[in-house]
Amino acid sequence: MKFGPVPLSDAEGAVLAHSVGLNGKKRLRKGRSLDEGDIRALEATGLTEVIVAKLDPEDVHENPAAQALAEAFVPNSAAQGLELTQAFTGRVNLLAKGPGVVQLDVAAIEAVNRIHPMITIATVPPFQQMQGGGMVATIKIISYAVPRAALEAACAQAKAAIRLIAPQVQNVRLLVSDIEGGAGDKGWRAIAQRVAAFGLELPRPVVVPHSVRALAKALIAEASDLTLILTGSATSDIDDVAPQAVREAGGTVGRFGMPVDPGNLLFIGTLGKRAIIGLPGCARSPALNGADWVMARMICGVAVTDDDISGMGVGGLLKEIPTRPLPRRAAALKPVD
Repeated sequence: MKFGPVPLSDAEGAVLAHSVGLNGKKRLRKGRSLDEGDIRALEATGLTEVIVAKLDPEDVHENPAAQALAEAFVPNSAAQGLELTQAFTGRVNLLAKGPGVVQLDVAAIEAVNRIHPMITIATVPPFQQMQGGGMVATIKIISYAVPRAALEAACAQAKAAIRLIAPQVQNVRLLVSDIEGGAGDKGWRAIAQRVAAFGLELPRPVVVPHSVRALAKALIAEASDLTLILTGSATSDIDDVAPQAVREAGGTVGRFGMPVDPGNLLFIGTLGKRAIIGLPGCARSPALNGADWVMARMICGVAVTDDDISGMGVGGLLKEIPTRPLPRRAAALKPVD
């Protein structure tokens, strides 16, 4: 591709690099392929040259290039849960067809971005929770055209590297343990809203005394694909009431604690084939916390391992909560006399 000023006599078929006004009546927009009528209109303004991009025979125009790369990333729209916008000014957006979490082949995406600086794709983070219509990725051909060989190499790397994983869980329930003077089922609505984002309904919680036996009985009493536990007193150890109740009910606890703040006091477990999340107290608030990341994956059937949670620390420092009783930053420390 050649870029720069050319005489109007040599500009037909080239791509206009910058918008040009035509005597105040209308404008020729940048990115337009100039035809004979455009050249006459430019001559009428008194111009003798114009800045354009002239494509070489081996170049592919930005719009078909962006469309081709998008289709390489999403060869099966229905199976991948994504839809593509039509290419415009070298851009195609990849949109979520419904709720879910985003699965990315990070190595493939990075490989595409290394092929040619004018071929780009930007995405949301891995396992980002999405709603229908949300933008999962945007493909942008920065220049007006790219070499065909580079485009073909990018399409070969793309290999269906992006997909939306839809919810797999059919039902969710919430167990709340209560202590005298505790919060009771406060926070149920915030948790219900999180579940509703995946098209699921959370019934009113089952409230039981804060004891191992009571929680264990409640765990056994009713089956659900995913059980959430919110305790009246914060879970502060892997042998505390809620994790111990899971084990007494015949289940296992896979992980206690996560490097995300707020959200440290989370645990995950299983009871048979059913998944369990012990929620931190911050789940009573609608504000983003570590439990959101774990819940989103588990609702969509994505296994959450010890290593997965360990890896959440980078980016896991979430925004400060003004009413936090123990703020991370001591703003008013006074020297000791």
